[in-house]
Amino acid sequence: MSSAKSIAYRVELAERAVLDLESIYFEIDAENSPSALRWYNGLEEIVFSLDRLPDRGARTEEDRRLRQLLYGNKPHIYRIIYSIGRTAKRVTVIHIRHGARDSFQ
Repeated sequence: MSSAKSIAYRVELAERAVLDLESIYFEIDAENSPSALRWYNGLEEIVFSLDRLPDRGARTEEDRRLRQLLYGNKPHIYRIIYSIGRTAKRVTVIHIRHGARDSFQ
């Protein structure tokens, strides 16, 4: 029996997603709190895990072409919103936002 080798996608962060990560890092005080830093590192880990199985995220209500993964526990759930470029084998993370916020545009 042969095992199917999954082809890795390249994960890229849009400028907005980079700014989101920076903002979250400072909001949770990850520099001064070991538990906040662990939480933040977990967020980054799930973002970059999109290189494998990017289809695991649900489609967003705002735009069915986009997908999302959820990270964290209530009340600190964040939405990782991304697109998949199949031809280029690229996942582009567009936005990382708190789940309680209104829909994005």
